Amino acid sequence: MAAKTIRIARRLRVNQTDAETVLWNRIRNRQIDGHKFVRQVPILGYICDFACRERRLIIEVDGGQHSESAADAIRDRRLAEEGYSVLRFWNNDVLGNTEGVLVTIQAELSK
Repeated sequence: MAAKTIRIARRLRVNQTDAETVLWNRIRNRQIDGHKFVRQVPILGYICDFACRERRLIIEVDGGQHSESAADAIRDRRLAEEGYSVLRFWNNDVLGNTEGVLVTIQAELSK
């Protein structure tokens, strides 16, 4: 299963959404207070959009298909049980209020 998850993650890196691309261009290369982020990374069997491993912070950028997803709640709870914090942003927030999203991420990293 691990090999399959890695293949899927690699494919997702190539096929990012517009919102994921915008956010990635703003958080990559340690642009937020020197914190390193990776994208489309497998953690606990889930593929997370972005993660700062050193701070155990996961960032998810979601479209409308996630509006009432019980699977997302289960996933977030499982990740929290393992010490991860999860921030979720809607695509339109990332595209329309990128600076606000970055401020929220920076505040979480500062905790």
